[in-house]
Amino acid sequence: MKNLLPFLSLILLIFSCGKKSTEKQLPRIAIAGLAIESSTFSPALTHEDAFKARVDEDVFSFYPFLAKDSLTRKRANWIPTLRAHALPGGTVTREAYESLVNQTLERLRADLPYNGLFFDIHGAMSVVGLDDPEGDFIRRIREVIGYETVISTSMDLHGNVSKVLAENSDLITCYRMAPHEDAIESKKRAVENLLQRLESGKGKPKYKAWIPVPILLPGEKTSTRIEPGKGLYAKIDPVTKSEGIIDAAIWIGYAWADEPRNHAVVMVTGDDEDSVKEAAEYLAKSFWEVRTQFEFVAPVASLDESLNMALASKKYPFMISDMGDNPTAGGAGDVTWTLHELLKRHEFKSEKGPELIYASIPGPELVEMALAVGIGGKVEGEVGAAVDSRFAPPVRLSGTVEAIKQGDKDAGVEVVVKVGAIKVIVTKKRKPYHLEKDFTDLGLNPRKAAIVVVKIGYLVPELYDMRGDWIMAQTPGGVDQDLERLGHKRIIRPMYPLDPKMEDPDLSVRFIPISRR
Repeated sequence: MKNLLPFLSLILLIFSCGKKSTEKQLPRIAIAGLAIESSTFSPALTHEDAFKARVDEDVFSFYPFLAKDSLTRKRANWIPTLRAHALPGGTVTREAYESLVNQTLERLRADLPYNGLFFDIHGAMSVVGLDDPEGDFIRRIREVIGYETVISTSMDLHGNVSKVLAENSDLITCYRMAPHEDAIESKKRAVENLLQRLESGKGKPKYKAWIPVPILLPGEKTSTRIEPGKGLYAKIDPVTKSEGIIDAAIWIGYAWADEPRNHAVVMVTGDDEDSVKEAAEYLAKSFWEVRTQFEFVAPVASLDESLNMALASKKYPFMISDMGDNPTAGGAGDVTWTLHELLKRHEFKSEKGPELIYASIPGPELVEMALAVGIGGKVEGEVGAAVDSRFAPPVRLSGTVEAIKQGDKDAGVEVVVKVGAIKVIVTKKRKPYHLEKDFTDLGLNPRKAAIVVVKIGYLVPELYDMRGDWIMAQTPGGVDQDLERLGHKRIIRPMYPLDPKMEDPDLSVRFIPISRR
């Protein structure tokens, strides 16, 4: 037996070395990203505390396909750094941006080198004094990790792809659905593309096609639920099945920022020059050809017209989108114009009037009053217009506290104040309401309310499924759907639909060189 011990030890050593060798062969992939939509037409500023930052192992919680025991997780040595996202809002302060970027760069430096980087961004972040934050961010990342590392970028289709971002991304893709029901699927595709290129040894694609398309439309007109968005985006997947193509994507762009990069883009990556060129030009021309067919995803009217329709309807709930101050698109969330108009209407003066739920308006002082008097107590105070008072002053609410909820991750504290027939949700901090649970947790039954007014654009899936009927009201705010009323000054012109009689643009391919120093 003693003679066998050296032999067994040698076998174990060989096995152990072989295992370590296999582990070392797995690609080293870092994860990083910042995500926010920022309206430059809103007076709001976004500070660092608005970002939900995940670091180290906590980053994985954002990606179910990278769960600990998942097959994808086992295909690489993952090095999560910092991935932060914030509710859409105003322009990000330079201090917040620099802090988050520098934290990311420090974490990247600590674990060099990398074979790949999964760069997870939105693409519509605006920063004080910086025209192309995502381009600046990825360029600074390149200075740390070098140009051998393959970067796969995942984006929202409402993001913007500047030439700098295109140059420094090796692989790039975006969502193909609006509403974004394929968000996780798209991020997984970006990761899968990266893994396949690293595992096969093919590395960076030989060709990247980038075609700027001079179209700037809001998401409420380009939903993939209806034509022509539905048909346009349906053309992408078949294109990706062509030999020599890795991925293809169409970016609508972000309409509520006024920067040169704000416009639509088509990108295709692959190893066959002709296939990449043909696919990119096909998608870009397909987009241009249907530009005049884009319409709002639902009927649109003035607020008064919307309310008249809702009051005449027998379908409950009749949902009205208060579009101009939509916090899920970058609105300040505290514009009071609509609430002022609702409180003027005689139909809602009496408690016996048709029940209307209004979601929502920030009013931290009124919230404190409600906490002091409790449910059933009377409160009177001002709400809203602390950030954006351009269209209407604060609203003075006088009513009864019907519900209080503390500890909400977005709102902090929520209270329901009943004023006549209107139940106003007042929050400590702004919050978008897009789940039925958001209402029922406050003792509200939105399905039985006559009217539900929500600060949102197109209805997200759960609200859409809950509606009896629906209309989008043209209201003012930082994400006003009337682009001409906003007054863009710095975007590249001509731009459709701001210049409806413009000549057909040059939609021939622009090949972006492979990222290199």
